[in-house]
Amino acid sequence: MNELFYKTVRAIGRPIFWCNSRYIALGVEHIPASGACLIASNHTSPYDIALMVRHCPRAVDFVSIVEVFKNPFLAWFYGNMNAFPLDRNKPDSPAVRIILDRLERGRIVVMFPEGGFRRGNASVVHSGKIKSGIGRIASIAKVPVVPAMIINSSVYSRPVAWFPLFRTRYAVAFAPPISPELSPQEIESAIVEAMRKLHDQAAALLPANSRVL
Repeated sequence: MNELFYKTVRAIGRPIFWCNSRYIALGVEHIPASGACLIASNHTSPYDIALMVRHCPRAVDFVSIVEVFKNPFLAWFYGNMNAFPLDRNKPDSPAVRIILDRLERGRIVVMFPEGGFRRGNASVVHSGKIKSGIGRIASIAKVPVVPAMIINSSVYSRPVAWFPLFRTRYAVAFAPPISPELSPQEIESAIVEAMRKLHDQAAALLPANSRVL
């Protein structure tokens, strides 16, 4: 981890997003001001990470797919942005131990329990499905889970979205924390339900042509 690098990238990136976007941000107050927690977010594009960094009031660590770390530059950049790889083909992956270690140190860890980019009918909003595992981690670590929903981050794949015209529209929303005292299955069911509710709430505030998953 490199806190100075993280803070520098965040300081540079925030004004860029401010200049090119008009956004909806809901429920940021649900992120604990201190102490460990998990954030469970949907995942539609690489830009979800940038928007999460922008809107989370605290530094966050990310669980990323192992394929990203095969690129030397991305491995260096993501590593310095507090990210680490997870190989979902290995249930007892070393990444799980890293997650537990970071939570023990009082950090926030962002996970994407859909298991990769999921858009349209494949998204949790429509399928109601996430990969199992996050509930078990929350139960073991005894930390709450804050569900999150990001809408329209994929718009940043278009170069015009970066122009400073305040026309890019997206939403980031957070739900109240889910208690780790629930069973892992109950935690994961609550995450799905909360994500769907967040989507409906946030999408209703965006223009119809911006409600893209």
